[in-house]
Amino acid sequence: MISIFTYKNYLLKRQVFALTGKVRVYSTSGMLTLYSEQKMFKLREDIRVFEDEAKIREVLWIQARQVIDFAAAYDVTDQTTGQKVGALRRKGWRSMLRDVWEVLDPYDQVIGVIQEDSPLKALLRRMVLGSLLPQIYGLLIGDHVAATFKQRFHLFRYEMEIAFPSNEQAFDPRLGLAAAILLATLEGKQKS
Repeated sequence: MISIFTYKNYLLKRQVFALTGKVRVYSTSGMLTLYSEQKMFKLREDIRVFEDEAKIREVLWIQARQVIDFAAAYDVTDQTTGQKVGALRRKGWRSMLRDVWEVLDPYDQVIGVIQEDSPLKALLRRMVLGSLLPQIYGLLIGDHVAATFKQRFHLFRYEMEIAFPSNEQAFDPRLGLAAAILLATLEGKQKS
């Protein structure tokens, strides 16, 4: 695994006013570690993740399995090896009021879940407060928190703190970073 996937903390920033979903992920020292750009005019979600904005080396590929799917599944592939890292699958009806995603291993076996912090806060976000109440997600492997995604409040930009609090061996940080990029990209579509 390349070194950009070994940090414990990251800061994700999504460009708000852009034709394509552009996301930059920084280390805590402020170094750009990942840059993603969503492909335009694709019927299926197609998000490419690169080491930098020059887009010379593609490191991850996030692609929806189907064109329209309420319980969409997104495959995550490590482009440096060609190996599938895993997948992220939205829990259709359960995600209406509170975002819930399943985290799948490369063989599509459920290994964890990503969920919004609380049903009440999720409802307040959707019905009343919108982005005034930042979203917080926890990625659970069993009863262990393998990652957290915390949106920072800003009126004119989208930022998310990403943390991998432990050395959970069963969890691949590439899948966690892909989840953060996917959440930030889809959040942008929901708000626009």
